Amino acid sequence: MELLTQFIDFFLHLDKHLFNIVEEYGTLTYIILFLIVFTETGLVIMPLLPGDSLLFAAGAIAANESAGLNVWLIIITLIVAALLGDNLNYFIGKKFGGEIKRRERILFLKREYLEKTEAFYEKHGGSTVIMARFIPIVRTVAPFVAGAGSMNYSKYIIYCIVGAILWVPTLTLLGYFFGNMDIVKKNFELVIFGIIGFSILPMIFGYLRSRFAKAAV
Repeated sequence: MELLTQFIDFFLHLDKHLFNIVEEYGTLTYIILFLIVFTETGLVIMPLLPGDSLLFAAGAIAANESAGLNVWLIIITLIVAALLGDNLNYFIGKKFGGEIKRRERILFLKREYLEKTEAFYEKHGGSTVIMARFIPIVRTVAPFVAGAGSMNYSKYIIYCIVGAILWVPTLTLLGYFFGNMDIVKKNFELVIFGIIGFSILPMIFGYLRSRFAKAAV
């Protein structure tokens, strides 16, 4: 319970905690940010790490001159972290996807989820990889499913690169330009919830649409 409380506190006060990390570790902060994004995108069992909010907070910290961080170096570092994480996740899916289909389930990954996601990939194509990048949890699971399914790597990697180049700069620069506004700093928790809420809207709409479709049958 204490660990969960600490995680929630870190999640909701990312700006303050990141500033403390910068003060204590200096330029090693780039490595810490790299590891968090790499873990969130690369390990399918770690989908709850902060992604969108971390990028926003990192941009806000970089805008503070006393932090000594370069926003463009953060962006490059985290694009590389996202790409390496996604590629690791893709090849893990390639290796273990067949096992899930045989055993019905491994941890929270069920064969049913794989089949539905594969069908979604077939319907919407590689753009799904780009869209998934902006949705918490989905961006962690999507590369695994792409590897476990029928999407070949040469097709996957193109959309993966485009998604990372869109995701990281967009949220980091939003934090850089707006994160130090007084209204944002005073209501940072609400901003975090807003980012999360906006990110999961596609999931909510998709769920409601599927429910209404079933009810209409």
